[in-house]
Amino acid sequence: MTVAPVSPGFSTTVEALRLREWRLGPGQPTLVIDQFSAADFNLVVDDRADVHVSSKDGRFYCGWFPQGRPGTDGEGWKIAVTGTAKVPGYSISFDTETPAEIVAAAVARVLDTSRPL
Repeated sequence: MTVAPVSPGFSTTVEALRLREWRLGPGQPTLVIDQFSAADFNLVVDDRADVHVSSKDGRFYCGWFPQGRPGTDGEGWKIAVTGTAKVPGYSISFDTETPAEIVAAAVARVLDTSRPL
């Protein structure tokens, strides 16, 4: 039996197995919302205080639902990109307790992949 060597910098000591502190709680939704400019996106706050952002062409959507999206089990964020006739779109959901920093990073990456036609 062959055992693979341990990678440099990888420790198998108890210190390497210690607990970590993780960011928990929803944080500040402005980290997400502030990424959208009025020139390129429409923003609507509805009567439930849910926030809806869509691209001017209607192909991108980001929704924030502080009390959960109606009809779902705790969905707090919804990001969707509409596909084309040849390529399907996709959507991403995060629950209400997902840190805004994580959602903001996902939104930033989606926006980075877009380009004007």
